[in-house]
Amino acid sequence: MSLALAPLDPRVEVEASLPCRKFDPDLWFSDSPTELELAKSLCGDCPLRVECLAGAVERAEPWGVWGGEIFERGAVVPRKRPRGRPRKEDLARDAALRVEAEARLAANGLAASRSAVRLAA
Repeated sequence: MSLALAPLDPRVEVEASLPCRKFDPDLWFSDSPTELELAKSLCGDCPLRVECLAGAVERAEPWGVWGGEIFERGAVVPRKRPRGRPRKEDLARDAALRVEAEARLAANGLAASRSAVRLAA
């Protein structure tokens, strides 16, 4: 059985405690990098964060925030870049954030190898 299909803990009041149910759902699918970072931060205390992330990885979600990670074209990205050519310091920060995103996925048992989850460059 996959982690995404594991039965929920019956003690969890699902609707009342999920941030994606409390706030505007469009926040999790925004084009604004700032709004996506807000959505990621709201996922931090979610009781279903790990299951949500596992399901998104299995489905290769095309976009949005799932389990506290940003997905773009089916890959986890450390942050959404604004339009235009990135600055050199942004590229360096993206490299550091990519390592951090890989560590978070590994901590949740979702990225034992790079082939398990594709991380966007």
